[in-house]
Amino acid sequence: MALSLTLPTASGSLASYALRGIAPVKPNAGVKFNRIAYSAAHVVADPLAAVDPWLQCAVDWDATIDYRRHLFSLGLGVAEAMDTAQRGMGLDWPTSLELIRRSLDAAKDMPGALVASGCGTDHLNIDDVKSVDDVIRGYEEQMAAIEALGGKLIVMASRALARVARSPADYERVYDRILSQAKQPVVLHWLGDMFDPALAGYWGSKDVDAAMETALAVITAHPHKVDGIKISLLDKDKEIAMRRRLPKGVRMYTGDDFNYAELIAGDGFGSEATHGQSDALLGIFDAIAPAASAALGALAQGNTEKFHAILGPTVPLSRHIFAAPTRFYKTGVVFMAWLNGHQKHFTMVGGQQSTRSLQHFAELFRLADAANLLEQPELAVRRMKALLALHGVEH
Repeated sequence: MALSLTLPTASGSLASYALRGIAPVKPNAGVKFNRIAYSAAHVVADPLAAVDPWLQCAVDWDATIDYRRHLFSLGLGVAEAMDTAQRGMGLDWPTSLELIRRSLDAAKDMPGALVASGCGTDHLNIDDVKSVDDVIRGYEEQMAAIEALGGKLIVMASRALARVARSPADYERVYDRILSQAKQPVVLHWLGDMFDPALAGYWGSKDVDAAMETALAVITAHPHKVDGIKISLLDKDKEIAMRRRLPKGVRMYTGDDFNYAELIAGDGFGSEATHGQSDALLGIFDAIAPAASAALGALAQGNTEKFHAILGPTVPLSRHIFAAPTRFYKTGVVFMAWLNGHQKHFTMVGGQQSTRSLQHFAELFRLADAANLLEQPELAVRRMKALLALHGVEH
C-alpha cells in the first residue's frame, strides 16, 4: 500500500498526499569527479544539553562528524565551519575551531577527502571594531589557528569589514595582507546580502558590477594564492561573467543554490576549462548529497544528459529551501537530514528549527519526494507525522 499522510496546503487547508515511492539514485562507487565539489555541511545540535539554545551552542560531535564521513564516502568535500553551518547564527568561534579540528582529523582516515575551513572575524565584538587594522588582526587570529591544524582556508566575508570599510581600497588592503600570508591557496567567499543583510555593499560598492571589479583586482594581484572564489549572489549571469575573467587556474566555486546544475555543467566558453564551467561549494549539496554524487559521477563519465536528469529535479527543492529570507535556509537542510535518518532529532544550533513554517516543511517534503530524495520513505513519513502532530495535525 502506498505511503500517505495529510499535509497542509498553500491555502491553509489539509489534503491527503501519497508518496511517489521512487527509490533514490545510488552513486557508483569509485567514480572520480571532474569537478571539485564541497558541501557546506550542517552541524548536529545536542538536544539533551542543558543550555539556552538562543544564547549557547551545544554540538553532538559524534553525529556531526559521522555526517562528514558520509559526505566524504560520496566523494564530496566539506566546507567546514562557514556561515552556512550556522556560523554567526549560533555557532561561535571556539566551537567552530573545535569543529575544524575534528573534521580535519576525520578526513585523515579517508584518502582524498577534502576539507576547507571558514576563516573570518566573527569572534570580534563588532562594536569594538574601529578600523581596518582591527579587521586584519581578526582575520589573522583565525587564520593562524586554522593553519596550525594544517587547514586550508575559506576566507569568509566579514561583517566587521563591511561596517568599517570606507572604500574599495580598504578591501584591497585587507585581502592583500591576508593573501600575502596564506600558507596555501585559499578560497575567497563573496556572500550576497540575501544571505546576510550585514554584508550589503561588500567590496566597497552596492553596485554588483563595481564590486566585482574590486574582487577581480584582489584575485589578479594574488593569482597563485587564490584557489578560487565562491560567489553566493543567486545570479547566474553575474557568476558566468566573473568566471570568464578569472586568472588562469583560478576556479569559480558556484554558490548559486538556484542555478547550480547549469553552472556546474558549464557552457564551454574559452580555452581555459575554468572559464567555461563552475566547480561547487554549495549548501544544498548537504541535503541532496547522494544525488549530487551520482550526478557528478555521470558528468565525469561524459554523460551530461544523465547529470541533468539526476540533478534537475533537485533544483525546485533547492529554490524552496533557499527562499527568502534566504538566511534561514539551513533549517531546510537539517530537516532533510532528519527525514533521511542522518540525525535522531530536528533541533538546531541557535534554535533555528523555528525559522520556517509548517507549510514550508510540507512543501519541502513534497518536493523532496518529487526529486526522489527520501532515502527511507517509511521513516520520513513517521517523522513528518510527528512534526505535524506537534503543530496540531493529528493522523
